[in-house]
Amino acid sequence: MELTPRRILDNALDAVGNTPVIRLDKIAAEQGLKCNLLGKLEFVSAGGSVKDRIAKAMVLAAEKEGKLIPGKSVVIEPTSGNTGIGLAMACAIKGYSVVITMPKKMSLEKEALLRALGAQVIRTPDEEPWDSPRSHIGVACRLQREIEHGIILDQYRNVNNPLAHEYTTGPEIIASVTSTPSTCTRPSSMKVDAFIAGAGTGGTITGVSRALKKTHNADCIVVGVDPIGSILAVPDSLNISGEGNPYVVEGIGYDFIPDVLSRDEADVNHWVKTCDEDAFKAVQALMRKEGLLVGGSSGSALGGALAWLKTEQGRRVGGTEGMNVVVLLPDGIRNYMSKEWFLKNAFQTEHSDLATRISSILAQEEIMPVPQASL
Repeated sequence: MELTPRRILDNALDAVGNTPVIRLDKIAAEQGLKCNLLGKLEFVSAGGSVKDRIAKAMVLAAEKEGKLIPGKSVVIEPTSGNTGIGLAMACAIKGYSVVITMPKKMSLEKEALLRALGAQVIRTPDEEPWDSPRSHIGVACRLQREIEHGIILDQYRNVNNPLAHEYTTGPEIIASVTSTPSTCTRPSSMKVDAFIAGAGTGGTITGVSRALKKTHNADCIVVGVDPIGSILAVPDSLNISGEGNPYVVEGIGYDFIPDVLSRDEADVNHWVKTCDEDAFKAVQALMRKEGLLVGGSSGSALGGALAWLKTEQGRRVGGTEGMNVVVLLPDGIRNYMSKEWFLKNAFQTEHSDLATRISSILAQEEIMPVPQASL
């Protein structure tokens, strides 16, 4: 196997991004798809998620603009966790104090990682609307007002959020697809024909869409995935059923429209609503069929992709050999291993001939001694 040398990196920020695109062939075959179903695997980034990219971009931009003062600035951010982890990692390297406000529904693992990176973490009630003074956004704003040199980099409004994806995530996807040759056994259009991603702040889908449509393929179909209970999807009529209902999946969906999300049809062509059940089934499929240890929002993205591929437009794409459909898989299972949905998936037993055989063997009394050579 030929090794590609990699230079020594200065710090963990240099290991943000440059994530692989991986074929999801088994899932594609099971679904009867002829297209190339591809996953952009973000959990291999240094901080473990796609949000590393915006954390790095926002910190570097704030430093360049003189908004962060070494030894004084306190970075405060309301987050569902992954942006906070990215910021805590960046600030640990750069030497800034960090305060993260985060709703209680977010996993204990996220809080533990944040604290391990030196961040202060404040939990807020899940039921508070975004504009309540007791919400994670409201509490962050209060702390910013009252802590000297406190600054909110504000992933919901910061232009460096979508720009990070327009300048890195999108070009990486394009490079992966265009540098992989089309062959008889693996035909390719050599273009990104469709891109599917979940929407939280909306920076990822907005930025990647602009990269794809501006510089690569103006006809690329971009599909946004929004959980039932959130209000990000367009048209608004999609959000009526279940509006305001709680959902378990973390990191996507909101009860307000972030400024960095483009709901313009020119950027996001279609929207799909997903439920927790479908998301977690898709996570299980990604793990057991493709060996990918992804988180819940990755399941939402894949579930949304498969739902869109069943539409009239999606069937045309999915039924065409060589078309490339890229699904963004934003983080890994590391953040969710104590969650009930994961434990249920992990310990759920499926009947198999092997399991039956093992039970049969162990049900019999063992009378043969273990050979010494086996020890």
